[in-house]
Amino acid sequence: MKDHLTIRFGEDSDQKYLIDWLLQPGVLDGFPLNDLREIEDAARIWMGYAKHKAVLTALWDGVPCGVANLYLQPYQKMAHQCLFAIIVDEKYRGKGIGAKLLRELMALAKERFKLEYVHLEVYQGNPAINLYRRLGFEQYGIHRRFMKDKGRYFDKILMQKYL
Repeated sequence: MKDHLTIRFGEDSDQKYLIDWLLQPGVLDGFPLNDLREIEDAARIWMGYAKHKAVLTALWDGVPCGVANLYLQPYQKMAHQCLFAIIVDEKYRGKGIGAKLLRELMALAKERFKLEYVHLEVYQGNPAINLYRRLGFEQYGIHRRFMKDKGRYFDKILMQKYL
């Protein structure tokens, strides 16, 4: 893995990859997005944190294969914590990229932004829940029937990790 995987700060040009990954089959099951307009808007907001060096991009042999970001809080009373998001290209899953990206993101959160904890929202049935648990995230809440897609409800699971 070390020979293939590198992590760098995200760049504006990474937004096109993020959009492509969100459009991969089944990915939207894990995100509350519905169509291309919503995907493009979410990707713009996500990558907007690159200007703060709060986005990390994973590269496999120099090719972008995953992105994670910190949704930094603009208000001082909430600046000790933040929500984050992560996605890995389906072609590169199972290679430890998500784990490496999250470890780097947590280090960035603690060292650069002095965050005390990070948290996430993940929908019921998302296999990434296992990764989050392995990395020490704990569930602290659940929003029952939070998302409704094609007549089916999904619970939103809230998880956090103290840094």
